[in-house]
Amino acid sequence: MSSRADGPAPPPGPSKKSPPQGRNDKSPFVAQLQDIEEVSESETVKQEQRVEPHSHDSNSLTTSERTRELIEAATSILRKMAAPYQPQLVFVDGSFADLAQEMADYLQIGDEARPLLEQDDKDEVLKKIIMASPALNARPEKEFTSAYNLLVYLVLQSENVDKLLPRVADNLTKPITSSPVNGPGLALNALSNIFNLLQPDNRLRYNVFGAIMRFVKQNGFFDNIKRYLPNLDVWFQQWETSVEDQRKLYELIADAAHESGDEKASYEYLLKALRLFEEGELKSEGAQRLSLRAVKTALLSPTHFDFQDLLVLPAVQALSDSHPVYFELLEIFAEKDLEDYNDFREEHEGFVEKEHLDAEKLHRKMRLLTFASLAASISSREIPYNSIAKALQIPTEEVELWTIDVIRSGLVEGKLSQQKQVFLVHRTTYRVFGEKQWRELGDRIDSWRSVLRNVATTLRKEQANAEVQRKREQDELERKMANVGVSSGQGGSGGGRRGGGERAPRKERTDDDD
Repeated sequence: MSSRADGPAPPPGPSKKSPPQGRNDKSPFVAQLQDIEEVSESETVKQEQRVEPHSHDSNSLTTSERTRELIEAATSILRKMAAPYQPQLVFVDGSFADLAQEMADYLQIGDEARPLLEQDDKDEVLKKIIMASPALNARPEKEFTSAYNLLVYLVLQSENVDKLLPRVADNLTKPITSSPVNGPGLALNALSNIFNLLQPDNRLRYNVFGAIMRFVKQNGFFDNIKRYLPNLDVWFQQWETSVEDQRKLYELIADAAHESGDEKASYEYLLKALRLFEEGELKSEGAQRLSLRAVKTALLSPTHFDFQDLLVLPAVQALSDSHPVYFELLEIFAEKDLEDYNDFREEHEGFVEKEHLDAEKLHRKMRLLTFASLAASISSREIPYNSIAKALQIPTEEVELWTIDVIRSGLVEGKLSQQKQVFLVHRTTYRVFGEKQWRELGDRIDSWRSVLRNVATTLRKEQANAEVQRKREQDELERKMANVGVSSGQGGSGGGRRGGGERAPRKERTDDDD
C-alpha cells in the first residue's frame, strides 16, 4: 500500500536478533507517518540494524555536547509543529505482526504476545506492549529513539489510538533512567516526533502537547517551546478543543512558565485561563483558585503596575464575595495610594504575613504607584520635593532616589531640578481613568484651548501688522518710482534733447576743437 508522510520511517526495531519464526513478508510498505525527524539514508540503514547494549564510553561527544546536540535536535523538530504540513513517502520493512512480535521480544513479553498475534488480536497485543513500554526508559541511549519510533508506529495502526497514544506520551514525561543527563533531550525529541506524526487536525495532538508541557515544566525547557505558543489559537480550532480543555492547557502553560522563572508569560496565560470561565463557573473552586493566584502574581511582580486587566475579569470580581480582603487589597493597588494601604494594614493586621505576601515588595510598589498618581494629578507639571516626600512618607533627602526608581519603572518620565527642588513631569501613567480623571482631562483641555486661542489671536494680530507693513512698504516703493519718472521727464526738456527727447547726433570732431 502507499500513502504520504512527513519524513523517513523509524527503524523497524531496536535489537539485533534474527526475525521471529514465521516472518516471510519482506516487501516494504508505506506507513501512515507524518513529519518524523529527518535522517540521512546511511543513518537510516545503521538504525535499522539491530543494536546491542553498549557502553556510553563509545560516544565521541562529551556529556554536555551530547545534551546540547539533543536539545538542538528537539528544537529543530519543535519548529515543525508550526510549519505547514508537507507530506513525504516513508517506508517501513515488515508486517504489523512481525514488528509487534519484535517489540514484544524487546520488552521481554514475547511469549505473551505470540499467541495473541496468531489470533490476530491486534489491540490486545498493543495493550500488553503499552503496559510494558515504561521499560523503554531504561534502555540504552542509542536504542531509545528507534525503539520509541517503532512503538509509536505500532500504536498508530490501532483502532484505539486515542486510548493508547496518550500512555506512550506519558511514559516520556517520566525520568529516562538509562541517561539521566541526556534523557530530557531524548524525551523531548520523541514527544515532538509524536506530535508531528499526527495529522494537524487530529485531536490527539492536544494530549501530546499537554504531555510536552508537563515535560517542559519538569525539566525547565519552557524557552524551547515558548515561541510556538502563539499557534495555540489555530490549533484549538483545528482540534475543536473544548473551553474546559483550553483552560486546562493555559493553566499548565502558566505553571511551566512559572517554574522557568518567566513570570510575565505565567501571568499572561493565567489571564487567558480566567477569561474562559463562564458566568455559572465564576464562583467555582477552580475559578477562585486561579483568580487568587493571578492577584498574588500581579501584586508581587516587580514590573506589573496596571491592575485594571484583573479588575475587569468577572472571575476576579467574584472575589469581592468569596475573598473580600484580597479584593480590597487589589482595589487599593489599582486606584488608591500609600495612605490607604497603610490604613488597610492597620485594619487587617497580620493579613499580609499570613498570606505569605512580601510586605517589603508591596510597600515599595505602593510608593511607586503613589508617585505616579501624584504626577498625574499635578496640572502645573511641577512637583515640589516636599510634596513628593509627604505623599511617599519619606525624608526629603530620599526624594531623588525614589524619583529615579519611578522613572526606571516606566510609570513616569521627567527631569529633576535640584536648583528649584522640583520634579518636572514630562509624561505619567494614569493608574485608573474614571470620573475624576475625565474632569482633570477636561480642565487640562480647557487650559490648552485657552492657550491655543491666545496663540491664534496673537498670530492673527501679527499677520495683520505684517500686512499693513507690507502695504506701507509697497506704497513707499511706488511713490519713489513715480518721483524718479517725473525727474527723468523734466531733465529731458532742459537737457538738449530733440524731438520727443531723442538723443542729438554726435558732432564730428574738427581741428578747430583743439
